[in-house]
Amino acid sequence: MKSPLSSRRTDLLAAGAAAVTVVLWASAFVSIRSAGSAYSPGALALGRLLAGALVLGLICLLRGEGLPPRAAWPGVVVSGLLWFGLYMVVLNWGEQKVDAGTAALVVNVGPLVMALLAGWLLKEGLPPRLLAGMAVSFAGAAVVGLSMSGEGSASVLGVLLCLLAAVAYAGGVVAQKPALRHGSPLQVTTFGCAIGAVACLPFAGQLVSEAGDAPLSATLNMLYLGVFPTALAFTTWAFALARTTAGKMGATTYAVPALVVLMSWLALDEVPGWVTLVGGLVCLAGVAVSRSRPRERAVTTTAVTATAAAPEESPEPQPEQA
Repeated sequence: MKSPLSSRRTDLLAAGAAAVTVVLWASAFVSIRSAGSAYSPGALALGRLLAGALVLGLICLLRGEGLPPRAAWPGVVVSGLLWFGLYMVVLNWGEQKVDAGTAALVVNVGPLVMALLAGWLLKEGLPPRLLAGMAVSFAGAAVVGLSMSGEGSASVLGVLLCLLAAVAYAGGVVAQKPALRHGSPLQVTTFGCAIGAVACLPFAGQLVSEAGDAPLSATLNMLYLGVFPTALAFTTWAFALARTTAGKMGATTYAVPALVVLMSWLALDEVPGWVTLVGGLVCLAGVAVSRSRPRERAVTTTAVTATAAAPEESPEPQPEQA
């Protein structure tokens, strides 16, 4: 049984890993904007996955980590196909059809689907604080999405593609969670990324053709996507997921829209309106609620129980007076 200090340390490490993931995934939106202007959805996904798989493979070799155990492979394969493969392609495609705000709003259905699937398939349950936090964050994400949406810029196809991306993302995370019981986060991420890259090989011709014409900045952004938001962020995600529930990890990603607003403000000089800023703060508040714990009342409860259960002390019998 873990001591309270050890449990607290594990929680802090998982929270730190989740924070790294969220920041890097938010930065990916800025890079995708640049790379997506020169690369088609499938080519961008393949280039990103190849760069990520190469970096992860080298780290695995240096650390001496081999293949994941046999029991981990079903989850690795499913998450590789759904999350690393399908999700990246359809999200890149969807963002060519709708504006960033609409895409963020639709993709944020993913954590809700994830929590429901995890509660059903992984028996994680649906704690009230998690549901309340997700509801608050989803409301914030909706405010951010609607405030950033341009009139008439969304297409039905684009919305459907983003919705498919959200479902693929949720299914991939739920499949990955059991694999982490058998394989290390690095193993599960490395081979999931490699499987996603293999699934995207039909786009190899497009990648080679477009790489010759793409500006250097677009190619560098594609490589950045592979090394940091993919190789590093997916590994820190797996590390955190192995130490908490899929529902809580999904709720944490609601902080991404708020960070995207801030990064766009700083990197692209896109000053957000007050409504967008408020929506971002609501997203962060919902994450805080979903990851909070009920106030500890164990000591009080134990004391009350002990008092109620203790029999009344009877006075010791006194010797009879002669």
